[in-house]
Amino acid sequence: MQSNHLARVALIAAVYAVCTLVVMLFLGNLAWGPVQFRISEALCALALFTPAAVPGLTLGCAIANAVNIVLSGTGTLGLLDVAFGSLATFLGALFTWKMRRRPLLALAGPVIANALIVPAYLPLMLMGIGFYTIPFTSISLEGSWGLMYLFGLVTTGFGEAVIMYVLGYPLSRSLAATPLGKEACLDARDR
Repeated sequence: MQSNHLARVALIAAVYAVCTLVVMLFLGNLAWGPVQFRISEALCALALFTPAAVPGLTLGCAIANAVNIVLSGTGTLGLLDVAFGSLATFLGALFTWKMRRRPLLALAGPVIANALIVPAYLPLMLMGIGFYTIPFTSISLEGSWGLMYLFGLVTTGFGEAVIMYVLGYPLSRSLAATPLGKEACLDARDR
């Protein structure tokens, strides 16, 4: 049973990391930045089916964010995203697993965790890569952390909500309709 769990963790981590990096490579900064739609976050719906999704998604997020340090040139500031972005994914996936009996509520976990955590460090990262104003405004980032946090709270929360409810929820419904998904749902509810 332990090796089966580890295999699921590794598979989920790999799929999350690859999905995130593919989006970044082919769709620009859609997976990072002040306004983001990280399509791979839809995989947080897997936490409705297996507890292996919690460490798997966290590890996948850490890997993708670490690779992004090299690809985007954020340098050591990128470590903020590795640590705190992965923490947001962990907390969101954990909430999803704990609330799995109520899927629509459970999928709010990643939305809330990312909306609250990511904007706290985003201004530092943005200034580190050359953004000096709040995106789409002329408001300077310097000395306006509160405004940037509010901007990030809204934009990150919105982007995450779109991903979780437009992609993640249909993904969970599709998976639940498969024979393997039905078995996983029954198994997850017993835990």
